[in-house]
Amino acid sequence: MSAAGPGARAWLALAALFAAAALLAWPVAPERLDWQPALAAREPWRAFSAAAVHYSALHLAANLAGVALVGALGLVAEVPWRSTLAWLAAWPLTQLGLLLRPELAHYGGLSGVLHAGVAVAALHLVVAGPGRRRLVGGAILLGLLLKVLSETPWGPVLQHRPGWDIAIAPFSHASGALAGLLCALVALTLRPRSR
Repeated sequence: MSAAGPGARAWLALAALFAAAALLAWPVAPERLDWQPALAAREPWRAFSAAAVHYSALHLAANLAGVALVGALGLVAEVPWRSTLAWLAAWPLTQLGLLLRPELAHYGGLSGVLHAGVAVAALHLVVAGPGRRRLVGGAILLGLLLKVLSETPWGPVLQHRPGWDIAIAPFSHASGALAGLLCALVALTLRPRSR
């Protein structure tokens, strides 16, 4: 791996922004910032702020670890600027996708946005990675698909899983993965043309 290019540095800065927002929001009452479909039209900023909300210390710690991993993935994948912009665009779109499950009255956390980041970085590897990196990107995308499907996002909107002290909203993972994939595909159209 060569020295990080500007796109990978921007990716790391975005990951750091997510981590900082989560830490700053920790002492704030969740209902002041979380995603609430009933408030989506009146308070659209919640599509951004919801990612900073965490309902338990375990939830926060797991997502901070996830931010570090997704940040490292983008660095190793040497993502370009367009991938960082795709991840940024997927941030609010992840929460907007939750409008398809209006019974999810409250949602907070970075997990959907992190799934978006994995999709963006993996697609970059598939399309632009040299040699084995394409295979790695394909394996990551396949793993992401299998993970999302195994969580049955079409099932109950909130699910209790062993080891978690909060209910999980698997549809947010599916929404994030799809938002990331769609934004990454759009970003591919921004690719510089070869002469």
